[in-house]
Amino acid sequence: MKLRLAPQPLEWIDRKAAVTFEFEGQPVKGFKGDVITSALWAEGTKVLGRSFKYHRRRGVMSLANHDVNALFQAEDRPNVRGDVVTPENGMSLTAVNTFGSLANDKGALVELIGKFLPVGFYYKAFYSPKFLFPKWERLIREMAGLGKVDTSWTEERKPKRYRHCDVAVIGAGPSGMAAAIQAAKQGVDVCLIDENPHIGGSLDYQFVNESAQTLNRHYLKETIESTPNIHVITSAYVAGYYGDHWLSVNTEEGLIKLSAQSVVVATGVFEQPAVFRNNDLPGVMNASAAQRLMTRYAVAPCAESVVLTANAEGYRAALDLHQNGLVVKAIIDTGRTEGEWVEQAKQAGMVVYENAEMVEALGRKHLEGVIFKTNGMEKRLLCDGLLMSVGWAPAGAPLYQAGAKFGYNATVEQLLPVTLPEGVFACGRINGVYDIENRIKDGEQAGLAAALYMKGQALPEVEDYRATEAHSHPYPIWAHPKGKEFVDFDEDIQIKDLKGAIAQGFDNIELMKRFSTIGMGPSQGKHSNMNGIRMLAKLTGKTIDQTGSTTARPMFHPTPVSHLGGMRFRPERLTPIHPFHEEENACFMEAGNWLRPEYYPTEMTREASIQAEVQAVRNYVGLIDVSTLGKLDVFGRDAGELMDRLYTMRMSNMAIGASRYALMVDDSGVVIDDGVAIRYSDEHFYVTTTTSTSDSAYRLIQKKVIEWGLKVTVLNRTGQIGAMNLAGPNSRKILEQLCDIDLSTEAFPYLAMRQGKMLGLDVTLIRVGFVGELGYEIHTDSQSALTIWKALMSAGQAYGIKPFGVEAQRLLRLEKGHIIVGQDTDGLTNPFEANMPWAVHFKKPYFLGKPSLVRLKETKMRTLVGFELLSDNPSDQPLESNLVIEADEMIGRVTSIGRSATLKKVIGLAMISTDYSMANNVLSIKLTDGRFVKAKVVKTPFYDPEGLMQKPDETAEGDAA
Repeated sequence: MKLRLAPQPLEWIDRKAAVTFEFEGQPVKGFKGDVITSALWAEGTKVLGRSFKYHRRRGVMSLANHDVNALFQAEDRPNVRGDVVTPENGMSLTAVNTFGSLANDKGALVELIGKFLPVGFYYKAFYSPKFLFPKWERLIREMAGLGKVDTSWTEERKPKRYRHCDVAVIGAGPSGMAAAIQAAKQGVDVCLIDENPHIGGSLDYQFVNESAQTLNRHYLKETIESTPNIHVITSAYVAGYYGDHWLSVNTEEGLIKLSAQSVVVATGVFEQPAVFRNNDLPGVMNASAAQRLMTRYAVAPCAESVVLTANAEGYRAALDLHQNGLVVKAIIDTGRTEGEWVEQAKQAGMVVYENAEMVEALGRKHLEGVIFKTNGMEKRLLCDGLLMSVGWAPAGAPLYQAGAKFGYNATVEQLLPVTLPEGVFACGRINGVYDIENRIKDGEQAGLAAALYMKGQALPEVEDYRATEAHSHPYPIWAHPKGKEFVDFDEDIQIKDLKGAIAQGFDNIELMKRFSTIGMGPSQGKHSNMNGIRMLAKLTGKTIDQTGSTTARPMFHPTPVSHLGGMRFRPERLTPIHPFHEEENACFMEAGNWLRPEYYPTEMTREASIQAEVQAVRNYVGLIDVSTLGKLDVFGRDAGELMDRLYTMRMSNMAIGASRYALMVDDSGVVIDDGVAIRYSDEHFYVTTTTSTSDSAYRLIQKKVIEWGLKVTVLNRTGQIGAMNLAGPNSRKILEQLCDIDLSTEAFPYLAMRQGKMLGLDVTLIRVGFVGELGYEIHTDSQSALTIWKALMSAGQAYGIKPFGVEAQRLLRLEKGHIIVGQDTDGLTNPFEANMPWAVHFKKPYFLGKPSLVRLKETKMRTLVGFELLSDNPSDQPLESNLVIEADEMIGRVTSIGRSATLKKVIGLAMISTDYSMANNVLSIKLTDGRFVKAKVVKTPFYDPEGLMQKPDETAEGDAA
């Protein structure tokens, strides 16, 4: 391995466990404990990715979980973070955001026209001429984005867990570990959270070669390990802080919702890069990144290095390079830093240049050297590594989210917390404390204060351990006439871009962020915000505090959707006939909380099985489980008045033993539910609702009963009653064998309801025609439902019976032009738009939504129409929600569509502008792939428009007694 170092004192890798994976088609060897970046770098691969906009070569920058140019595409997921994800044997990776390959990326040609793509160009270009916009849109979408999402991925759900503690400490560096120990000494339960797999933080990479810190390291780690009331959560980060000290902790196993009584934030600081020409070349990196490479993964960041520094930390990094036998050609100091590490570097023979005024990196594919000015003289050095240590920015997301206020401290040259909410404490470098001994003391006092706060005791006086000298350069930004000085590595934002944004009036920190997109990339400004703030302040003549800073909202760090979704917590309801569906190997679908058979796989394909079910209903007989329908009993003195007020049709004049369509709208006239109402007696109605609205309809009715002061009782009997629909030409023949009810046309006409016995069990039969055939809806108690179902299936064998599922039912009702609420309607649809004026009885004095419907009747802007597809090519069939386009404008959308084997054509429903709803009008439907297909508006129902099939031997329509 070309850059692998000798064993390090605290290395994370296991040299006895080798790992081999593939990158861009080439094998890569590493060790267990490596991250992808360290394994690649150890093999000499220094170009890890391409930049977002210009496709420039990029390498290691921070190695701290925000190297966005080291993102990789795996077989099963995009945007794998190379600086934190460990490789696995057999893993195959490619770089993201490339056209061709990482080595030969055709997207790099974009840089040649970079001057024509100024900041904000996407807001101003591509809109004229208008007819070209669709082409520009496709090109932009192809060029934009990072990894590719595979929509056929295997579903992954991670559990959400709950945890409680007295004190939560975020960050397990020296100050965080000290805070956790001190809080635990007060007898409270402590959770110590760190994003790394091991606790220690900078104590283990910045001070690994400081023998004076060995005792501190051993004491802190061993005490934490041996203290039972400290629970350590590693490889986890706090992605969000919420009210009452709730923390969203993202772990590899899923999300933890952590409730704490007080919180200590010891998250430290992000090292900030300097801004100069070619500062993004592979080989230019933060000094802390080089230290992490060496101490954690035993990988040399380079062979010959130059260190650019504005603080003592840069000298410590130079000493670490020297300790590992690596050449340090020079230390370029932007001032005159003093201290123990400075003296050690000089004693080691390192050349130090002070008062540097300008820096420029040299090279095309990677770093080859550096030019700088010092004391008026220009110097050039050859090197393959340029380490930057010019300043820090607080990792303050939890504090911002908690409501803390930050202010700029000119002594430390850093944003520091100036006010903290109750129960929230900060310590360590985020608090401006840089001396390692003081950081431990600062952590101890924060931990003590957090424990006393949660106990309700008085807090001690706070001692100030903040640094008395600057650890950040006040303006580490050096402009160059030829540009290429990158402020934001995510978005390829240069100095000229921010100057251009400010010159155009975007001189507010939030406006500059949104116009230039600085800080809006995957790293969320972790390396760019501070330099952006400094530039804005200087160019507008304001102080840092006057300029302000952006905030950090949850989720502060990328969080997988599987973690946010969590496991299934919603209930899963089964109908009383579910055992039969399982025996028949039904393919299930979710319908609200219910599992319903989508279809029964009796044929070779899904489509063939559904069509077989449809044909059975049309030609023979079919049976469907509709137990999921909402079922409400309404009884009492005012039952008729309640039904009149709830539904758009008059219900109080229904005859006993009759049924009627029941349509419900809300106060604004929007369709919210439909079903069937029947009348058992003068004071007793029974009404069904759609599956998905049973609970909401019941709540609304209960509310209205109270609001209107009616003498009515409403019972939700959805789970108590099973229901099934027997439909088809042979349905009466089967029922006659099993029940004691007279099923003759004269005794039991269409839309009638009858009660009786089936197999000695109580049943209610309703003659309805949702699927357009002679049909009977059978309602019985849930204990009897399966017995009756099996008897129907047994008796129906001689008549060609088949069970049918939801998909066949949807196609059958589509042939009849019947709507499904929530599919053919949306949150704005009224009955007139749904072509159901017949269901609205304005002669009633009042019903829910009537005032709105009176006005809506005259202002119908859109209409639900039926259509036939003019193409018979299966690839031309639109999907539900595909748009209907006219003159380049959207005039509607497809709500239902399917191929009807009965009619030998593709039919559908579409909600379109009323201007285009005339019969025989030709519509243009835009397919998902961008093509257009033609369809003709036709009258509905498509099948049996006279309704003869559902009313054989009958001519009368309407209610039946």
